[in-house]
Amino acid sequence: MRQGKSSFLNMYLTRFAQLPPLHKKVLLGASLLVCITLLLPGQQQTLPQRIPVALDMDALVSSIGTSETEGLDVDQPDFEKTIVSGDTLSRLFTEANVDQQTMYRVLEADLNILALDTLIPGNTIRFWLDDSGQLDRLELYFSAARQVVFSRYEEGGFKVEEINIDGIWQNRALSGEIQGSFYLSAQRIGLNAGEIQRIESMLKEKLNFSRDLRAGDHFSVLMSEQYIDGEMTGNTDILGVMIQRGSSSINAYQNSDGNFYDEQGRSLARAFQRIPLQRNYRISSSFNRHRHHPVTGRTSPHNGTDFATPNGTKVIAPGDGIVSMVTEHRFAGKYVVIDHGNKYRTRYLHLSKALVHKGQRVSRGDVIALSGSTGRITGPHLHYEFHVNGRPVDPMKANIPMASTLSHKQMQAFSQLVQKRKLQMGLV
Repeated sequence: MRQGKSSFLNMYLTRFAQLPPLHKKVLLGASLLVCITLLLPGQQQTLPQRIPVALDMDALVSSIGTSETEGLDVDQPDFEKTIVSGDTLSRLFTEANVDQQTMYRVLEADLNILALDTLIPGNTIRFWLDDSGQLDRLELYFSAARQVVFSRYEEGGFKVEEINIDGIWQNRALSGEIQGSFYLSAQRIGLNAGEIQRIESMLKEKLNFSRDLRAGDHFSVLMSEQYIDGEMTGNTDILGVMIQRGSSSINAYQNSDGNFYDEQGRSLARAFQRIPLQRNYRISSSFNRHRHHPVTGRTSPHNGTDFATPNGTKVIAPGDGIVSMVTEHRFAGKYVVIDHGNKYRTRYLHLSKALVHKGQRVSRGDVIALSGSTGRITGPHLHYEFHVNGRPVDPMKANIPMASTLSHKQMQAFSQLVQKRKLQMGLV
């Protein structure tokens, strides 16, 4: 019996300790009130018999939780879906009961970001409608680090906001041994296909991955991984690579400018050229974050530089990279996107023809497209964008790498950085 009372008391104290602070205060206050009431004299001073009353803690806690959430207006979307293979934008808007004309107005707002074109399976799209059933807000959830929000203007049309969260970046060193292909060997230590492709593209001038590596060769990679609220976002950055082939080694380290250099400060990629054309053309519209749009009349950013090129002008890659997108947009027309490594990306809009395909590696000077007048524009031109760390910059003024080797002053800082990277990779 005594053991049963002790067990009940322990259970009671354990459950009490697990309650939130507010719940504890309410429960203690209620208990104190009951005790005071029992001690006060009443009309009947004595009771012939005590009547035990069971205390239902579950019901009490439940009622407390309910009272806390009453009156809260939770902003739930009217339609939400996780993208799956086969989904189209038109179908998603139809499922959300949003008409096609509204979809076109959203696409028009998306011209500066082109986020809707980059939705992939696993991303989430959310629609909020007003009382009359009109689209009021649209959210694209790519990851914890990146969301895009479309909000309706009072007079119609939509504005767009891109939300990028830096989070916390943590370094992690990986190492392995060549057994079979480099791809499979790198995959075994935890690198994904995109990361392996970046390494192969970075070192393609130094190493033939299918011919030069032998079983037993060693390699090390220093990764930086993004975390938000303690969870990995999937965004990674390569900080250093070393491949040991017998008595010789090949290495590459990312400098503060985002480019990779070997230990002697020699760039592993050819420097960028300022414009993506074989000769200079007149700039018809400069980069301007507060431009007055000539068609819509609204003030909206012009995230690129427009060159007055005749239809069919050859467009060239300003630096080495990998084609990440070739597509067509109602307002941007035919366009191409090239990733140039961990930090740089370029976009080319209103093309008449793309001469590359997704996944293709390109070198500086390669012809990638022909300029044109597709999409919504007032005349033929090339719209060129240069992005650094996911944000557009003025390609005519940005401090982009234009030299193939580091200066003496730059080399001093880079050498210190290399020593730190090698220490983290366990190479010293």
